[in-house]
Formats: sequence, structure tokens, C-alpha cells
Amino acid sequence: MSKPYSAEDFTNQIISDRTWRLREISDLKSAIHQSDHIMEKVLLRALVTISYAHWEGHVRNSAMLYLTHIALRKFDYSRLNPQFMKNYFLPRLSALSASKVSLASKCALLDDILSSANKKFSRVNDDLVNTKSNLNSEVLREICLICGISSASFEAYESFIDVILLKRRNDIAHGEDTFIAKTDMNELAAKTIELMRMFGDALDNEVQLKTYMIV
Repeated sequence: MSKPYSAEDFTNQIISDRTWRLREISDLKSAIHQSDHIMEKVLLRALVTISYAHWEGHVRNSAMLYLTHIALRKFDYSRLNPQFMKNYFLPRLSALSASKVSLASKCALLDDILSSANKKFSRVNDDLVNTKSNLNSEVLREICLICGISSASFEAYESFIDVILLKRRNDIAHGEDTFIAKTDMNELAAKTIELMRMFGDALDNEVQLKTYMIV
């Protein structure tokens, strides 16, 4: 896939990533409608796991595309939302907290922080967007924070994300005989798709309006 140099590139790549995921969810729903009773149970369990996989995948890919789009523009940190500079230092802060370091090393980090306003954001740390293979509502809030967007619109979906998507997926992945009712199918698919659209659209709005920049 080409890099999202322009705002149009970003939008097209977000839509492309989402479209094939939505099609796969839709195809699986159609297969469930056409299946017999025995196969229906298997496919309903598959729908849970594939819905979660696409939710996690779309969030991770969209966030990385978003950060990459901004990094390609090579703005000074002083022109960007302060979160971008925080992101730059998060890996070093994590390493600092995980080990004993000298006072000189701590001072060096502070010096770098104080002198970084004119450095350019030109590279995305691959570990920054980490769904931890466990994209619950708390991890989602962290990713929203890293991207500099509000997570408020997702609060009403926390129970769905944590219980319906994640817990059921984990139960199935761990070999438990979790029952999924056919009556839950439409809501499961619809809310998963809605969440993917919400997250992708939130990032797309940032890109189109350039609200990731300081006015």
C-alpha cells in the first residue's frame, strides 16, 4: 500500500481498509442465514471472532495511517498538538521507569524535552499504537489519547466492547463452548461496523480539518 501523503490518500486508505472488513462481516452473516442448525452455531461463533479481529485491525491500521500521514508532512512539534511531542518521549519514559538510571540520564531526558519544540515529527514509533491483542475500552482510550482525539463518543459502547466483543472472543479463543444466539447477530455486526466507522471518521476529520495542528 502506498503511503498516505495527501488528505485524499488518507481518506481513500481508511475507506479501503474498512470496506473489505465490512464485506467479510456481511458475507459471514449471509452464510449464517443460509446454513443449517449445526453449521449456524459454528458460524455465529466465527462471527464474534471475525468482528473483534476487524475492530482491532481497523483501529490499529487507521491509527498508524493517521500518524504516518502527519509524520510524512514533517511539521515541527511546536506546530502540532502537544500530544505528538509527548508521544515522542513515551518510549523513553517507559524505559526510564523500567530500570534504574542515573541522575545524569534523567537530566539528559529533560534537556531533550525542553529543546524539542523545533524538532520535526517525521517518524512513527511502531510500538506506539499497541492494541495489546486485547482492545478493550481502556486500551481504546489510550489509543485515542495518542492520536489526540476524544474518546467520549465511545463511552456509550464500553459494555459492548468489553463484554460482547472482547470477552466473548476471548472465551471462544480459549476453547470455551460459548453460546451465541442468532438474535444477537445483527446487533453484533451493526455495532462493530459503527465503531469502526466512528474511529476512522474521527481521524479523517482531524486530517481534513488539520485540527492536529496548533492554530
